[in-house]
Amino acid sequence: GDQKPQTPAATTSISMSCPLGFDAKPYDKETELRKAMKDVMVNKKGNCCPLAMRLAWHASGTYDVKSKTGGSNGATMRFSPECTDGANAGLNIMRDIVAPIKEKFPDVSLADIWTYAGKMSIEETGGPKIPFSFGRSDAADGKTCPPNGRLPDATKGAQHLRDVFYRMGFDDRGIVALSGGHNLGVCHTDRSGFEGPWTTNPLVFDNEYYINLLEKTWEERKWEGPLQYQDKETGKLMMLPTDLALIKDEKFKKIVEEYAKDKSAFFKDFAKYFHQLLHLGCEEVAKGKK
Repeated sequence: GDQKPQTPAATTSISMSCPLGFDAKPYDKETELRKAMKDVMVNKKGNCCPLAMRLAWHASGTYDVKSKTGGSNGATMRFSPECTDGANAGLNIMRDIVAPIKEKFPDVSLADIWTYAGKMSIEETGGPKIPFSFGRSDAADGKTCPPNGRLPDATKGAQHLRDVFYRMGFDDRGIVALSGGHNLGVCHTDRSGFEGPWTTNPLVFDNEYYINLLEKTWEERKWEGPLQYQDKETGKLMMLPTDLALIKDEKFKKIVEEYAKDKSAFFKDFAKYFHQLLHLGCEEVAKGKK
């Protein structure tokens, strides 16, 4: 008989069922889907894994555990007001990149495609395997859009991070682990307003972000843009106020130290929490399936 897949995350104290297994079966064309997505995500034009991660993150990170609103189900970022949230600036680029995938695989929702791209963005850049369940649906309009302002504001500090992540149902460890998404990518002034990379290899998912937080000397960058920090040693790397909050807060800093020392501990936690993030707002969908 079929053996049930191992679900170690289900033993955690997270209020969601993990993984959700919406239809209790994997998508039968996943191999073809993955190949088609890799072709649009990593090619001669470039590598859009960091942007794919940001789209999946922002599509999911609007969840409110109390009101059970927001989250990755619905792919509501196609609609106003969510598409106008400043935090989502530039994500239309990634939505356009994966749009042809929906045409090739009409039976997969955009909500699944966006979040699957997020899973792939980690796996294709050397990160851990992210457990994934298909079965999200696409909203017909923007009626279920969450209000703007639910995503993290990079100009703020530790309390803001806790407010935003606790609202989603995460703990302090989840905050520090998911901040490790900053191992990938570069900030662009025409999107977030900030500028520069957090690490020396923005297309490699590892634990350098945490090492840099602890080992480099961070000073305010003198420029016309918003407050951000650069490393005194080379002036080529940057951190945002929310990044430095992770070493200013004692509870956060202990976890940063752990991840800087032990990449495998970080990978294990990141896989667990990123999986949880991608499935926020989907518990209700799973319950509604006949």
